[in-house]
Amino acid sequence: MPPAPAVSAVRAAVRRLLDSAEAAPHLEAPVVVACSGGADSLALSAAATHVAHRRGIAVHGVIVDHDLQSGSAEVAARAAEQLDELGCDEVRTIRVEVEGAGGVEAAARRARYAALREARPHGALVLLGHTLDDQAETVLLGLGRGSGPRSVGGMRPLDGPWARPFLEVPRRTTLQACRELGLRPWQDPHNEDSRFTRVRLRTEALPLLEEVLQGGVAAALARTAEQLRDDTDALDAFADNARRRVESDGVLDAASLASEPAAVRRRVLRAWLLDRGVPELSDAHLRQSDALVGDWRGQGGHALPGNFVLRRARGTLLVEWGERVPPTG
Repeated sequence: MPPAPAVSAVRAAVRRLLDSAEAAPHLEAPVVVACSGGADSLALSAAATHVAHRRGIAVHGVIVDHDLQSGSAEVAARAAEQLDELGCDEVRTIRVEVEGAGGVEAAARRARYAALREARPHGALVLLGHTLDDQAETVLLGLGRGSGPRSVGGMRPLDGPWARPFLEVPRRTTLQACRELGLRPWQDPHNEDSRFTRVRLRTEALPLLEEVLQGGVAAALARTAEQLRDDTDALDAFADNARRRVESDGVLDAASLASEPAAVRRRVLRAWLLDRGVPELSDAHLRQSDALVGDWRGQGGHALPGNFVLRRARGTLLVEWGERVPPTG
């Protein structure tokens, strides 16, 4: 008997990702599946073991216990038991401490990704269960915050070591796949807690948009993200070429860079500043930095995060570290 449609859909999604040229360099290592015990990650675990084992690739399951709710250890143990039943070659549970700035969502994400990065074998892909619905929420959040095309472009299917086979798979399909496979997904109470921004997007904003626009919003937002990623990749390639032309000995030729379109200039500046050690860059930082190129009037330097200063002197852009006031030039 052929598998049920939802099971076929999740397996096909994993197969497409593993067949991609971007995944090929990673497939000598085991595939790691991040599993919370929810429907998305359990369906992913089932699909990954089915597809990878038929290619002779080992599958490691990793469960991150955030210890944010009572009974989290029991939830992790049930997830581990199901991963064993699915045939994962190795199953690990990692307990993390959720702390730091940005609220619980951001702190939990940092802790989770750090644990997964540490747990993965060298060169391995880490499969994450983000679905089309998660992608739509990400795009909507980026739009609402005015975060620019990189954020509105959403999550990439493969952004090593992270791989997201389900970005074209709706959440209802992963739920149905679990039912068809007899899996027992955990329902995270935090997914219904309106204190969290993503929960309100999922339960209030997106359903309203679906009603007003008569359906198809999640898929449309995901298509928008894919189109923006294509555009961003093209602009990044132009910016790489421009940077090679205008950079010498760690400084940029501001006059040559000024001839480029603003979107290319800012990409050159972003990559160059990050390479110089500037820890983070907002859109406001980039626009103020770009003013030293595209709107040059002899102004002074621009302060950047990490106690860095960008200044223009004798037609070149330089990054300096320290509190001294940079000269104009």
